[in-house]
Amino acid sequence: MEHDKYYKERFHVQKNLIQTLAPLMEVHEIVEKVREELRRIIPNAMEICILLLDPKADQYTSPLQCALYETPVNCQSCKRERPAVKKAIDQKKAVVVSHSEPVQRLDKSLVAVGPEYAMPVFVEKRVLAIISVVIQPFTRYTRRDFFLIRDFADILGTIILNAKQQWEMTQEKIRISRMLTNLSPFVPESVRHMVDKNPELLTREKERKDVSVLFLDLEGYTKLSASLPEIKVNAIIERMFSSFVDPIHRSHGDINETAGDGLMIIFKNHDAKSNAINAVKAAFEIMDRNRALNQSLESDMPPIDVNIGINSGSALVGMTRFEGSLDTRMTYTATGSVTNIAARLSDYARGGDILIGEETKKRIQGLWPVHGIGLAQLKGIKEALPVFSLLKAQTSLGLRV
Repeated sequence: MEHDKYYKERFHVQKNLIQTLAPLMEVHEIVEKVREELRRIIPNAMEICILLLDPKADQYTSPLQCALYETPVNCQSCKRERPAVKKAIDQKKAVVVSHSEPVQRLDKSLVAVGPEYAMPVFVEKRVLAIISVVIQPFTRYTRRDFFLIRDFADILGTIILNAKQQWEMTQEKIRISRMLTNLSPFVPESVRHMVDKNPELLTREKERKDVSVLFLDLEGYTKLSASLPEIKVNAIIERMFSSFVDPIHRSHGDINETAGDGLMIIFKNHDAKSNAINAVKAAFEIMDRNRALNQSLESDMPPIDVNIGINSGSALVGMTRFEGSLDTRMTYTATGSVTNIAARLSDYARGGDILIGEETKKRIQGLWPVHGIGLAQLKGIKEALPVFSLLKAQTSLGLRV
């Protein structure tokens, strides 16, 4: 009877997973959901990661963030060198390591972990990914755990492959100009289609929506412009901003404005909490892209830091038409204090930090570490406001105007 009950559970778990993943198109949403489901059915798991082995994976997905660290660390870097994962890749089969070395955090502190299990995800005999499961010390995997993880691996391979192929097809349809001085390439395709079909939308009044707004600007841009030829500066900034576009679109953000050294992104298409979560996910990936680009700069060039401000709340959202002597540009804008505070937070940040407002903090509570840094007197804002950092780039910002 227990044997029959076990197989019934496997059937229902597989059915539930397939139904859950069916509407998802983005690879990062799929792997996040798989991890969430595995955490639910393996209660003694300390952390579960899905490591994509495709060298081009960073072009179409975002790495998972490892929960074993106090600050966000992506699983690709912290799990890839673990013994179980390396053996699973080399041997192309599931591997269990019963005695694992502790995980060393960035501050050199150690986190004790139990056994590790690494299960390859195969597609046509090729290892596409690895499911890595770390359980609590002094616990063991059950036979049920092994079968359920294998079931997930069998389902995951085909779904990831299909999602990647879908991404490759959509790349043919994405047209983004390399010149950041022109706003129109960043107007969402959906906006252009709506206006083509319904020109009257241009005169429709804006509506109040709950949004999250992300501003980013480049620290050191003015100094860079003064020390390098304009054409070289433009090439660097163009390359940097272009690398941000895919993470922003994957997180369902619309690039609303571009200035010489900054971007404004609106997250407005989902519920209040999801908009805030998507904004933070985009921010972390933008930081990863910026770090990689800095490493590729010439050795005599100073690094360029990206400072980000995120704020959430109610704003007036709608289509705005910019008419110039040469052309007309259209975009969605969000206006009001929510947008103003997000812009001031990015101005206030220093050294490549992500600062968020109090409402955004409430909406992502428990998902990422948030560090309170006190009240800040933001430029143009009458009252001092509580400010929070997602990276804790500094211990205290003081009261700067």
